[in-house]
Formats: sequence, C-alpha cells, structure tokens
Amino acid sequence: MIALLQRVVSARVQVDGRAVGEIGRGLLVFLAVERGDTEAQADRLIERVLNYRIFADDEGRMNRSVFDVGGEVLLVSQFTLAADTRSGLRPSFTPAAEPTEARRLFDYALTRTRTHPLRVECGEFGADMQVALINDGPVTFSLRVAPDN
Repeated sequence: MIALLQRVVSARVQVDGRAVGEIGRGLLVFLAVERGDTEAQADRLIERVLNYRIFADDEGRMNRSVFDVGGEVLLVSQFTLAADTRSGLRPSFTPAAEPTEARRLFDYALTRTRTHPLRVECGEFGADMQVALINDGPVTFSLRVAPDN
C-alpha cells in the first residue's frame, strides 16, 4: 500500500464541477492499493501518515504531525501510484489491486482515518477527479507499507 503525502495550505477535490472534499492546512494523501494488500497494512500506513512529523516546530524543524498542528486530512484514491514504470514508455497497472478490492481497502483506510480526532475529507473512489492544492514548502513524501512475508 502506498501513500503520497503533500503538506498543504489547502486542497480541494471536484467531480463534475462539484466539490466533494476540501481542507485547509493539513495533509493531502493520495492512496494506492496494491494486489495482496491487507487491512493490517492499511492500519500501519494510516498510523504512519497521521503521525509522520512533517510540520515545523518552533525552531523550524519538521518535528510535528498533523495531529500536533490541528491539521486536516484529504484522502484521495489514486491507483496510478501503484504503476510499474521500470521499463518502456507506458505504465503497467498490473501491481494495482482489482477495483473491488481497492475500493474495499480504500474505504477501510478512510474509516480508520476518521476514527481519529481530526477533520477528514475524501475524494470519490473511481471518479475522474480534479484536485487543486497549494503545497506548503513544497513538502511531499512517499510512504509504502509492504506485505508481511
């Protein structure tokens, strides 16, 4: 399971011209589910995302989490993060989970995120979304939780 985190001043997702999710200061999280991913991986990834220290402390060091700064989270499904781009000029989406399983695990991750004491918004799974954001920094990190062997 893969999460691409962007520290944002604000972010918004639209589908067919209507806003489906919008946040102020916080994290825009693009989430990809890969074949074989599990709920345990989703739990680990969400805990890492929410506790990842990428906001500045009083000395300007990245030492605070989204919790610490009272931030918000916008979770957006993005299967293209799971693409295999190692060869050729066209990505292969073989590593991505099948849509039914990807939706189940995305919804699970969203539900788990919403159990925490912060504002959580989301995109619309499987929709053609337009995402607008003001990246703060810019600060972007990729987190991955591999399956247990």
